[in-house]
Parts: sequence; structure tokens; C-alpha cells
Amino acid sequence: MIVDLPNTTTAAVSKRLVQLRADTGAMALSRVLTLVVVVTDDAAEDAIEVANDASRQHPCRIIVVVTGNRRGAARLDGQIRVGGDAGASEIVVLRLYGPLATHGKSVATPLLLADSPIVVWWPKDAPKAPSADPIGAMGQRRITDSARTEGAPRTVLKRLATAYSPGDTDLAWSRVTHWRALLAAALDQPPYEPVTEAVVVAAPDSPSGHLLAGWLAARLRCPTSIARSRAGTGVISVRLARASGTVDLVRPEDGNTSVLSQPGQPERTLALPHRSDAECLADELRRLDPDEVYAESLATGLATVSATSRTASEAVRAGLAPSPAEALATTTRLRRSARALGSSAVVDKMPMPSEAASSESVKEAAAARLAEVKERRS
Repeated sequence: MIVDLPNTTTAAVSKRLVQLRADTGAMALSRVLTLVVVVTDDAAEDAIEVANDASRQHPCRIIVVVTGNRRGAARLDGQIRVGGDAGASEIVVLRLYGPLATHGKSVATPLLLADSPIVVWWPKDAPKAPSADPIGAMGQRRITDSARTEGAPRTVLKRLATAYSPGDTDLAWSRVTHWRALLAAALDQPPYEPVTEAVVVAAPDSPSGHLLAGWLAARLRCPTSIARSRAGTGVISVRLARASGTVDLVRPEDGNTSVLSQPGQPERTLALPHRSDAECLADELRRLDPDEVYAESLATGLATVSATSRTASEAVRAGLAPSPAEALATTTRLRRSARALGSSAVVDKMPMPSEAASSESVKEAAAARLAEVKERRS
């Protein structure tokens, strides 16, 4: 259900919410937080869809503050979405026009859930200092997305590092959660040797690659550098050098399967899908305490990462990074081997009929079996 309230007030919106709850009884009362989404008009519907999907794991009240045209008279257009149009939440869309567009905090505050945590999310163009923003200052958690903020990724991340405050986080950080998990699991196996060098291959427009490199630099305390892949390809590979050999994790372009190679063990294919914004947002809503690992990677590790001018192909030729083409060939080969083994196992388990078997022998065996059953029953 969608209820439009043009040219309204926050008091009228709040009253209508209470009335809808009384009339329909379909609105969730077990909401765990208030999610405030600050977005421009052109990106509002996409942001609402993402927040809607994330709310299925975290029932909440979603307040979408949409900043419209700042010219003209002050006006507030409200919209309430409940039921099937709001997932496991209730969505309040507030479109602000004229001078009111700069007073989002005053408009959103009366609609916040009482005694519940507040999370603020900027889907695009996050403020330079999220904790100093009027709406951001209300939140226990402040979620930005440096991949959709204007400016070079490293510049945006440096700005966020300078203004970092406990509770800040970024969806670009959530996008490399699976990368961090697989690399940590690989290093958690023998031999337990220190990593002497780390090389990340990522697209120049990918802040996730910079954050992953910052995490490696902060955690491993070793020289870490980034090589450039094509724009739009995201993170391609990570190579960790140790005395016994290298640990390589490679995800070929546009793929959802990675190849993990390490000394003394067979090559393995591992699922490493690209994460959706809804998955990343749901992850960030799962915790309300400060993310110290993100803070260390952003503020400490990123400053020590060397962003070289070396391209991905140059890094592969120099032996500093694994080859995505070889990883793709390995994935294909391992899949074929797995299918062949599966087919062989099915064939081996299928009983082959005896050459001496005939219809008469089958009938005799069945009759003997029936006689045996009757004798037991008697």
C-alpha cells in the first residue's frame, strides 16, 4: 500500500502512520532500528529498493529524506509505504523543496522511532565529514558509499579517513568481506610464515581495492601495492608472497568463481560472487558498534599502500601478480574434472546385469523370495 500526502507536515505524516497501523494491522511492531536514507531525487527509487531488500533481514522504519529543487517555496511532499510495498518495514518518503531542503534533520526527527538505534545511509555523494553532517550526527552508524561519491577513490577515502569518527563505515568495505574471509582462511593454514609482500590488482575506479590493500597493509605489516586493471572490473587478484611460495587468490573478470593457489596444496575453485548493495547494506545493519578493523584499514593501512602506475598485465609479466587468464583456464579444467569424476562415480555405482540373467531366472528368484516371506509370517 502506498499513501501519498502532498504538501503536508511531519505531524500529518505521523498521524497517518498511526491510523494505518490501526486500520490495517499489517505493519511490523518488532522494528529494531530507524534507517535514515539521505538521497537526491534522481537516485531515490533505487535507494528505496535497496533499503527495502535489506530490511527483510532487519525490520526497521525507513525514512527517506529526498532533497529536491531548492528554488521556490518551501514544501514537504510525504509518502508512506507499508505492506507488500515496504518489505519487512515501513517506509516514509519525505521530499523537501525550497529552503526546507536544507533542514532534513528537523523534518526527520519527529518520525524517528523512540529508544531505538539510528543508522544514516548516503547512497550517493556522501558528505566530507559524515559525523559532522546534521543528519549524520543523529546516527550511531553512518554508512557512505565511496564508489558512488564524486572524486577519485583514493582521494575520497583519504577525506573520509581524515574525518573518521567511530561508527563510520562504507559499502565499499562490505564488498570485499568475502575476499578478506578467503585470504584469512588461507593464511590460517600451515606453513605459518610471515608475508613479505602483498600485491592487489584492482580497477582504478574501485575504492574496494584500496580498502582491501589497506587491510592487508595494516594486518600483515608488509609492503603493499596496487596494480591497475581495466576500469569497471573491480578487484581481480591478490598475491601474498612468503618464503615457501605465494598465496594467490584470483577472480577473473565478470566471474563469480575464484581460484586459490598455495604451496603444497592443490588448486581450488571457490565461490566469490559480486555482492549486491542490498547484501552489503544488510551486513552493515547487522552491527551497531564501531568497526575497528575498517578504521584501522582506512586511517592507518591505506596511508602505507603504494599506488604504482604499473598495469595488471605489467604486474603479471613481472611475476608480481597471478594471471587471470591462467586462473580462468584452471577453473574450466577443474570443472571438467569434477564433472568427469561425478559421471564415473555414477557409472561405478550402477549394478550391471549379469549375462546369465534371463526372464525365467528373475521369475524364479522372485517366487523364492515370496515363499520365504510367507514362511516367516506363518
